Amino acid sequence: MKILAISDVPSKALWDYGTREHLEGIDLILSCGDLPKRYLEYLTNFTVAPILYVHGNHDGSYENDEPGGCICVDDSVYVWKGLRIMGLGGCYRYNREDTYQYTEAAMRRRARKLWFRAHKAGGIDILLTHAPASGLNDGTDRAHTGFECFNDIMDEYQPGWFVHGHMHLNYDPKLPRVCTRGATTVINATERYVFEVPDPDPDKKYGFFWKNIDP
Repeated sequence: MKILAISDVPSKALWDYGTREHLEGIDLILSCGDLPKRYLEYLTNFTVAPILYVHGNHDGSYENDEPGGCICVDDSVYVWKGLRIMGLGGCYRYNREDTYQYTEAAMRRRARKLWFRAHKAGGIDILLTHAPASGLNDGTDRAHTGFECFNDIMDEYQPGWFVHGHMHLNYDPKLPRVCTRGATTVINATERYVFEVPDPDPDKKYGFFWKNIDP
């Protein structure tokens, strides 16, 4: 399965030049937020791949007008063709605006609300967020602080992939596009990045995922 991850910066290759050709062969598109609504809607015209998204901290305009033809997976465990995706958008709270900003405690509460759905699904394959995890290629300023609870999610569920945005690669030349944490491949989706995952079995029945903690 070929997945296109996008975030923060519209790609000229996708928006202005040869959109259909660049989307050829893509099975699924994951948006990590902070992209114009019309950009996501534009992409739906050139692909049959579903576009799943979480909110970024600059997506306040989405609140009353979500991108058409796309699927919001924020605060959910969404299963597509057997691929289990946990969505937790937004960034660390850095001002008083109500634009998908959260304290560590608030983000942890959101994650805990997904506990039953994630365990019922037998775990998760992809953790999809806007912000990075604490201490894992996050920033030193408050706005770009990562969430510690994302590390806890990786420890508990050991997803194959953690896909996030928010950290533009030009912020720091040392920021990696791809790294690993334990069994998880961590991908910074800024602008666009294509990766492949093994095709899941859509008919596979998962047992309840008992691990580490109780609800």
